[in-house]
Amino acid sequence: MDRLQIALERARVERDTVPPPRATMLAAAAPEDTMAGIRTVAVNPSSMLGTADASASYKMLRTRVLQKMKEHGWNTLAVVSPAANDGKTFTAINLAIAIAGDTQHSTLLVDLDLRRPSIHRRFGFEPEYGVDDCLQGKISLAAAMVAPAGFNKLVLLPAREPQRNSSELLTSEHAVSMVKEIKERYSHRIAIFDLPPVLGADDALAFAPLVDCALVVVGASHTRRDELARCLEVLHNIPIIGTVLNGSRTEHSSGYVY
Repeated sequence: MDRLQIALERARVERDTVPPPRATMLAAAAPEDTMAGIRTVAVNPSSMLGTADASASYKMLRTRVLQKMKEHGWNTLAVVSPAANDGKTFTAINLAIAIAGDTQHSTLLVDLDLRRPSIHRRFGFEPEYGVDDCLQGKISLAAAMVAPAGFNKLVLLPAREPQRNSSELLTSEHAVSMVKEIKERYSHRIAIFDLPPVLGADDALAFAPLVDCALVVVGASHTRRDELARCLEVLHNIPIIGTVLNGSRTEHSSGYVY
């Protein structure tokens, strides 16, 4: 608990000392320089994307998310869910792709589900380095970033392998420094963090205070009301910009931010 309290207090200090809203900066991003120095990797994402109807829903979700974030000058978003199999990773990936498709934005998608990392598998590649290496101080943040071929203005920060000490990594000095670097050095990107299920471990609770806001994914016919209530209670100190109802059987996004 001492380590968690220290991380929470550090996050509060960082938030209190951030500059005024960056809405103008976010909107003025220059797409041509967002990929400089990022290594491109070949991917095979055939099982990752939804149907055309799902794509339209994610564009709607993109618009609502960007409106909310621009209103507050935010550029970091955690995607969470109450329990496993609610569709949070699928939602995070497709929302990141949709935002990258907007003419004024690029996206950084970070896999922080360190117990069960899967974003690299959804894209169909094996990372040489990962965010887990960054959180252990082994490599720089930029060295672990990759650009999936065929996805313009989308950058991935994958997790290379499962970590038993995931919550410790997410409350470390390296985690705080990583988020600060993303907010400041990569402020032209919308950064989306795929976090573990909130009720499964303390990982999401430990890390969420470091980011600006959160989006909660609820599995249709899967998430119980008491689970959602507990999830929102756990995250009560984090700005929740909305809830997405995800059709768990068909993996189509059918909800909206509110």
